[in-house]
Amino acid sequence: MNATTTDNPQVIFIEDDELVRRASVQSLQLAGLAVSGYGSVEAAMDALGTLDERFAGVIVSDVRLPGASGLDLLAQCHDTAPDVPVILVTGHGDISMAVQAMRDGAYDFVEKPFASERLVDTVRRALERRRLVLENVALRRELAARDALVPRIIGRSAAIGEVRRLIVNIAPTDAPVLVIGDTGAGKELVARSLHELSPREEKPFVAVNCGALPESMFESEMFGYEPGAFTGAAKRRIGKLEYASGGTVFLDEIESMPPPLQVKLLRVLQEGTLERLGSNQPVRVDLRVVAAAKGDMQALVAAGTFRRDLLYRLNVVTIDVPPLAERREDIVPLIEHFVLEAAVRYGRPAPMLTARQRADLMARDWPGNVRELRNAADRLVLGIDTASSAGVAGGGPACALKERVEQFERAVIAEVLEQHGGAVSAAADELQIGKATLYEKIKRYGLAERGEAGKEGG
Repeated sequence: MNATTTDNPQVIFIEDDELVRRASVQSLQLAGLAVSGYGSVEAAMDALGTLDERFAGVIVSDVRLPGASGLDLLAQCHDTAPDVPVILVTGHGDISMAVQAMRDGAYDFVEKPFASERLVDTVRRALERRRLVLENVALRRELAARDALVPRIIGRSAAIGEVRRLIVNIAPTDAPVLVIGDTGAGKELVARSLHELSPREEKPFVAVNCGALPESMFESEMFGYEPGAFTGAAKRRIGKLEYASGGTVFLDEIESMPPPLQVKLLRVLQEGTLERLGSNQPVRVDLRVVAAAKGDMQALVAAGTFRRDLLYRLNVVTIDVPPLAERREDIVPLIEHFVLEAAVRYGRPAPMLTARQRADLMARDWPGNVRELRNAADRLVLGIDTASSAGVAGGGPACALKERVEQFERAVIAEVLEQHGGAVSAAADELQIGKATLYEKIKRYGLAERGEAGKEGG
C-alpha cells in the first residue's frame, strides 16, 4: 500500500510501519525530493521492476519486512542494478547485520529511531553519489567512443584534444590535409587515423617519404611504368599513386620534394589522372591526400622552393601537432602507454614509474618527440636505460599489476582522507565506495596507524 507515489521517484521508500513510512515520506518531500512509499518489497515490485543502471535515484528499505526482507532486496538490486545506492533502516539490535550488509554493497544504514534530518542527509548524499556515478558512466562511454574513434592519439593536453577533434570532424570527408609538426611528433599517426576513420579504411594506405625518394626514381615509383619504358623495365609496374587509388596516400616530408616533381604531382592532383612511364594512356585515380611537413611552408613558398599552387591544393585543412616540449602533460600518459606496449612486445614486466621519475620525464625537452619517448620506454622495459639518458631510473624493480593497483589505491585513499581531514564518510562519498569497504582498506594499508584517518565525518 502506497503512502504516496510519483511517476519519476528519486527515492523508493519501503517501510511496513505506516506511521513511520508516512512521516519519512513527508520529511523527504519537504526536503524537495520525489518519493514513492511502499509497505513491502512485493508492493514496490512495479517500481523495482524498472530498476536498471539508468535509474537516477536511491532505495531506502527497512531490513525487517513482511515477505521479502531488506536484505533480499539488497541482493536483488546487486544483481540488477549494483550501482544504485540502497540505504537500510535497522532496529538497534540489527547493527552488526547492517554492517555486514554494507560489506555486501549497501550504501549506508539508518538506525531507528532516527531524526528526519538524519534520513534526509543520508538520502541526499546517496543521491549525490548516484549522480556522480551516472556522470562517470556517461563520461566513460564518451571517452570509450572517442578512443574507439581515435584510439592511438594519446594525451590529455588541449592541443592533442584539438587534434582529435579535427580528425573526427574531417576524417569522413575527402578534404586534403596538411599535417605540420617536428620530426617524431606523430604526423603519420594522424594520417593513419584520418584514413582509418574514413570511408576509405578498407582501401590501401600508402605512405611515401618524399625526402627519401631520389628524383631519378620519382616518376617510376609514383606513376609506375610499362614494359620497355626504360632499360630494365621488363614488366608493367603499378606506381604508388595508382596502387593507393580508392584509399589514402600520405606524402611525408613534402617540403623536401624538388620543384620539378612538385609540378608532376600537382597535375595528378588537379586532373585525377596519371600516365605510367612509357604509356600515353591516362589512368584515373581516386585519392585522399594527406601531406606532412615540418617548418614554415609559407616561408618555403616565399623563398621559391615550394609551389604556392601545390600548397593550396594540399592545405585545405591544417593539423598542427605541437612538440612534446609544448604539451608536457602528455608525456607521462604517453610513456606509460609505451611501457605497457613494450612489456607485451618483449615479454618483460612493466616497470612502475615513481613520482620523481615522472617529474624528471616531464622536465626533459624530448627533441625527438614521441619517437624518442617510445624508444626510451623500450630501453626502460629492457632494463638498459639510465636516469641521464631517459629521465628515469633504468633497471628499477618491476611491480606486478596487483601491486601497482594497490600502491595507486593506497595513494588515492590517503590523499582523499587528507583532503577531508580524516572524515571517513566524506571520503567514502567522494571515492564512491561504502564506509565499511573504506574502513577495511584503511586498515589493510595501515593508514589509520599513520594518523591519516583520524575521525569520522557524518
